[in-house]
Amino acid sequence: MSIYQRIKDLANNKNITVRDVERVLGYANGTLRKWDSNANSQRLIEVADYFGVTTDYLLGRTKSPVKTLDDEINEALDRSVGTSGEPITDNDRAIIKGMIEAYIKNKG
Repeated sequence: MSIYQRIKDLANNKNITVRDVERVLGYANGTLRKWDSNANSQRLIEVADYFGVTTDYLLGRTKSPVKTLDDEINEALDRSVGTSGEPITDNDRAIIKGMIEAYIKNKG
């Protein structure tokens, strides 16, 4: 399924047209129709945010349109930096992720 078709399906589920989505996001008429297999990354993010789905879903990399807890944790860790201002190491990332998962598991 193409990026455009996924966007069209999401719009149909909201009872709106693809043109409505383009209008709300300030895109020219027909912009989204051109997205058969690739898209401007910033605009892809904007469309994903508009529908509350992941970019991976729009790109066909996952069948689930919603973010999982693991997705949320990974996104937060992607934005994290260490005390030096550099991205956290893979080792630190694994430790922090384990701590978050343990906290969530034991919270309930």
